[in-house]
Amino acid sequence: MTTTTVTLTDVPETMLWTLHNRASEAARPDGVVRDETALRIYRSLAYDYERSFGPADPSHGVRSAVFDAELRAFLAKHPDGVIVNLGEGLETQRFRVDGDQALWITVDVPDAIAIRERFITPDERHLHIAVSALDRVWFDAVPPDRAVFITAQGLLMYFEPEDVASLLRDMAARFPGAWFAFDHIPRWLSRKTLKGYMKTPHYRTPRMPWGINIDEVRPTLQDWVPGLAEYSRLPFRWPRGFNKLFFGTWTVAPVVWRLAPGIARIRFGDGHA
Repeated sequence: MTTTTVTLTDVPETMLWTLHNRASEAARPDGVVRDETALRIYRSLAYDYERSFGPADPSHGVRSAVFDAELRAFLAKHPDGVIVNLGEGLETQRFRVDGDQALWITVDVPDAIAIRERFITPDERHLHIAVSALDRVWFDAVPPDRAVFITAQGLLMYFEPEDVASLLRDMAARFPGAWFAFDHIPRWLSRKTLKGYMKTPHYRTPRMPWGINIDEVRPTLQDWVPGLAEYSRLPFRWPRGFNKLFFGTWTVAPVVWRLAPGIARIRFGDGHA
């Protein structure tokens, strides 16, 4: 098999971390996600995943499965809808979920798009835009007359809180009625990364300035985005082993639950239901 060498640092390198976990989960007979495209890319890259990130875990496979379910439900109602994936990296969701009418827009920084396009080719229904999610130029690629679902997997925590707030306000103004799903990390984990958290002896995680505890998410979003139409906390369940019990405890023990990572879905006011 021909392998591809990649050189990435800081936040763009995290797309290899998520690929490591998602592809490894897809390779399991009992995995929560099936993803042949991710496996192909994973095996094609000349990169020592375990040296940097350690043994794979189900986390990013579970996260992808949650987002997949949301997008399937959206496309069942809006088959010609628009899906905007912010900071998509090497996520291969379009191969798992895609219908034959939707418009998919990938937004990521140029280094990430360059790696993505070695394996995933854009076309008229699958657009790649090589800018930061904070660069509003991608707004102009979204048709104004179609239902919109925006996702941000493993992205917002790398931004400053004021940048997250500004982005959400601008998206709400530009895309009324759109859905937006994202994951978030708790404050304690954010602080850990700001101190230089070493995931392994060979990999220091990038800074994650935006941390928020689960019980703070709803009031914070309502403050940032007046007229928010809907907020839902989406389930995140570890599929096996000790952590299955541990994550289950998070959902029933309030003191622990508020300190867990989470996934949220919101809908901006005044538009498509």
